[in-house]
Amino acid sequence: MSASEAAGRPVDQVQTPAKRGRLFGPGRRLAAIVIFAALALLPLVANLIGDPFLVVTATRIMVFALAALSLDLLIGFGAMVSFGHAAFLGIGAYAVAILASHGVEDILVQTVVAVAAASLFAFVTGAISLKTKGVYFIMITLAFGQMAYFFMVSLSAYGGDDGITLDRRSTLLGSRLLSDDIALFYALLAVLVLAYLGLTRLIGSRFGRVIRGTRENPARMQAIGFEPFRFQLTAYVIAGAIAAVAGVFLANQAEFVSPAYMSWQRSGELIVMVVVGGMGTLIGPVAGAIAFLLLEDWLAAFSEHWKLGLGVLLILLVLFGRGGLAGLARRLTGGGRA
Repeated sequence: MSASEAAGRPVDQVQTPAKRGRLFGPGRRLAAIVIFAALALLPLVANLIGDPFLVVTATRIMVFALAALSLDLLIGFGAMVSFGHAAFLGIGAYAVAILASHGVEDILVQTVVAVAAASLFAFVTGAISLKTKGVYFIMITLAFGQMAYFFMVSLSAYGGDDGITLDRRSTLLGSRLLSDDIALFYALLAVLVLAYLGLTRLIGSRFGRVIRGTRENPARMQAIGFEPFRFQLTAYVIAGAIAAVAGVFLANQAEFVSPAYMSWQRSGELIVMVVVGGMGTLIGPVAGAIAFLLLEDWLAAFSEHWKLGLGVLLILLVLFGRGGLAGLARRLTGGGRA
């Protein structure tokens, strides 16, 4: 690209080597390799130490890591702080439960239905929510999330407030492969890695540059011919669809589905995971989900008031850990922005 061509284009559309390095730097690539490799080896470690429950715990962590990863697309790159993201998690879980209750048990069919339902919900609610900005966007996404929550509470045919227990896990092309905890673990790990790689490519694409440009200066992006609303709505739908896939695996991991999956508290926890890991890093929310849930389990072993201790630690992280775990790792290694 010539200098004259670059001068006629907005900064966010010019993907210079420096910008590419900041987004896909070696620090983040190394962190992703380490985290995913450690997860891949975890079942072997669990077998060696004779603790199969580690696999169950790690599966639950990866479910929320996938949901947090999708939320980072909105918060970290689009500056869209959604307080109703757990609604998509619940939609995915209920797609499994409702279809299973009617004899449709194949996880591929359930996933297609979950993604379609979540995408439709995201399209409708996102089109309305994105007409607002700032705290109004937060409140309207919270309202839509709570509407979804109370809708599922009202469905007594599917357990209502008590939730619904699955008779068994989903099938995969007619087989009961996912009934095995390790098989479910690796299936979810594969989906998590694919989602991470897919979002990495998406953020590095022209679409991603427009989303990041809109985050920085929406008026300028509109002035040069891009309609921010369309790009933001597309990102909102993509994030909702990925969270729904996480919900499909959550239902299979727990073999139970409840409206509590869709509550605003769950949405708040997903935001915390993104902030703890590091917004706008993609791998950060995965690390944040791991840290948050492990810390939650560790503190709960000491006291029933563990949330107080968790709150104190989160306050300290916000005050002294700028950039979350990703920022902390960057400072400890003495590197620049990874």
